[in-house]
Amino acid sequence: MRKPLLLLTALAAAPLAAQMPPPKPGDAPSPTEIVTAAPKADWAAIDPKDLLVMDLAPDDKGRARRVVIQLLPPPFSQGWIGNIRKLAAAHWWDGLAVVRVQDNYVTQWGDPDGEDKAKARALPKGLVEVPQSEYASEANQRSICGAPRSNDETYCVQAEPGIVFATDDLKLDIYANSVGFDHGWPIAFGDQKSWPVHCYGMVGVGRDMPPSTGTGAELYTVIGHAPRQLDRNIALVGRIIDGMEFMSSLPRGHGPLGFYDLAQGDERVPIVSVRLATDLASDKTLPAYEYLSTESASFAKYADARANRRDPFYIRPAGGADVCNVPVPVRRVKP
Repeated sequence: MRKPLLLLTALAAAPLAAQMPPPKPGDAPSPTEIVTAAPKADWAAIDPKDLLVMDLAPDDKGRARRVVIQLLPPPFSQGWIGNIRKLAAAHWWDGLAVVRVQDNYVTQWGDPDGEDKAKARALPKGLVEVPQSEYASEANQRSICGAPRSNDETYCVQAEPGIVFATDDLKLDIYANSVGFDHGWPIAFGDQKSWPVHCYGMVGVGRDMPPSTGTGAELYTVIGHAPRQLDRNIALVGRIIDGMEFMSSLPRGHGPLGFYDLAQGDERVPIVSVRLATDLASDKTLPAYEYLSTESASFAKYADARANRRDPFYIRPAGGADVCNVPVPVRRVKP
């Protein structure tokens, strides 16, 4: 049996929610209140061996900018993730830069001279070429519950440990036959395959035109509306669980596709280092992380609240949610 795995992006703070009055007795709790009240047993630890830590150069006020990426678990994208581990071990990204920031799309980082063979930084030995077939993985046959829901029923059916499917809260998905969560990750299913989806904060592999699938040396993260058309066209390898604000708030590039154009006054953001968390054992500033288990009763309540807001600010429940609109909460914990 596969060990229950990790999770997703940090729970976004809602500025308006902070201005709302506290709920009155009988008011339905908000998603944030449900997450805050979730018992310790409903949280699952994220293994440090699956964390990639990127330190950008400090901002103009000298403040540190650390980005923590959680890598996808098996069976997803393991060829590219193996390459990424080798790249981090070789310190390949050190001294490179964020090269592209396209509004409402992606922030991308890697070698600014990557297109110039004479100037490009040499890749470490041992990287593999991953086939396009690895964009999706074989999925076991699973049945999705279609029974009417009552207040005592969960919002989904658990087909095997760690894998849940939404029935009522997640509406029909135009990009896949069904969607759900696999050990905390948003996943789509169809044609006996399963694959991770391009939600906000997900991290993918930049590539050239097909048949190229990229090595993992060029990475990007989604900073806008979920570009689900990229699903199964580009490899996803993980997601940002801490420091997303440093990637989404960077100046936009003025070149084609948002690439930084130095001739137009753009300045690239330098990368100081990229390391696996297990190589930073002596760094006491790196916290441990937990995610709200998608198998838990708290997550079922949270997903329902995300799809049907009943707290005082809202007038009318939406009646459903896109899978990307149910970000799995992550929190820092003391090691």
